[in-house]
Amino acid sequence: MANVTKNVFISHIHEDDAGLGNLKELLAKNGMDIRDSSINSSNPNNAQDPDYIKNKILAPQIQWAGTLVVYVSPQTKDSEWVNWEIEYAAQLGKRIVGVWEQGAQDCTLPEALDEYGDAMVGWNGSSIVDAIISGNDEWEKPDGSPSAPVSLKRHPC
Repeated sequence: MANVTKNVFISHIHEDDAGLGNLKELLAKNGMDIRDSSINSSNPNNAQDPDYIKNKILAPQIQWAGTLVVYVSPQTKDSEWVNWEIEYAAQLGKRIVGVWEQGAQDCTLPEALDEYGDAMVGWNGSSIVDAIISGNDEWEKPDGSPSAPVSLKRHPC
C-alpha cells in the first residue's frame, strides 16, 4: 500500500507532547503520513486570552483538518481545552478518533469524546489508520480488545 497523507489535528494535553512523535512514527510505519495542525511544544501558542486562542488559533487549525485525533492519557479527561476541541470538531462534522496512549491502562475518557467520538482504538498502527481512513467505528480498550458498544452516535443537524 502506498503511503496516504491526511490532515489531522491531534487534541492532547501538553504533558503528552512526547507521545505525539511516537504516534506519528507508528502511523508512518503503517502507511500514513500526517500533516498535524495541533499546537504543541514545536508549534507553541503564546497567547493568553482564551477566546482569542479558541477562535483565532485553534478553530482554523481544526477547520483545516479532516480528522480530529484525540491522544488519550489518564489526565486528558480533565482538560477543558481537549473537550472544547472535540466539541468544536463535532459541530463541524469532523471525524473524531480517540487513540489510547502507548502502554495506557483503562482510564476515564474526556466527556466530549465519550459523547461525540466516532472511534476509540488501542495503540495499534493498523487500527488507528483504519479508524482514520476507512471510517472504522470500533471502540477498543487500551489493549485493543473490544470495548462496550457505544449506544448513541451523534448525527449532524
